[in-house]
Parts: sequence; C-alpha cells; structure tokens
Amino acid sequence: MIKSELIDLLAEKHKDLYRSDVQNIVTTIFNEISDAMARGDRVELRGFGAFSTKERSARVGRNPKTGEAVQVEKKYVPYFKCGKKLRERLNTPIEK
Repeated sequence: MIKSELIDLLAEKHKDLYRSDVQNIVTTIFNEISDAMARGDRVELRGFGAFSTKERSARVGRNPKTGEAVQVEKKYVPYFKCGKKLRERLNTPIEK
C-alpha cells in the first residue's frame, strides 16, 4: 500500500471528512514521526510497533567496481520493531 492508497481508504471509511483533510492528517502524522526520529526520539504506537534510529559506526568499505578502499562515515538508519499485537495478527490465519 502506498500513501495515496491509504488516504483513499481512510477517506472512503470516513465520509464525513474531506479527502484533503484526510491527506493533511496522514501527512502530518508521517512528518511528526520523521521529525521525532530526526531528533533521536523513539516513536511508539502501542500494539503496532516502535520507530527509532540506530547508529552505524564509521568503517572502511570497498568500491564494488574498483575494489578500492573507501572511508564510510558514521550514519543513523531508521529501525522498526514490530509490536506484539501486530506480530500476532500477522501470524494468525485469516478465516474466509
């Protein structure tokens, strides 16, 4: 599912809201999660999971084309840990 599909689905479920309002809400939520992670904060959505960042140390890498050693600076990468309820839902068969 992509962002526009999520917006369409929510707009369909909540007919009392304009699509533009739903779009603003979804965009605001994603921006707040991104901003919090950029500050180094952890964002926890109970039952869904937690978003955080992990630091990758500086290291010496290799250029795959030439094999030359390249210094790779330390960086932060996003990390998601699935919540218990989501994990259970993913592993429960759907009845038809």
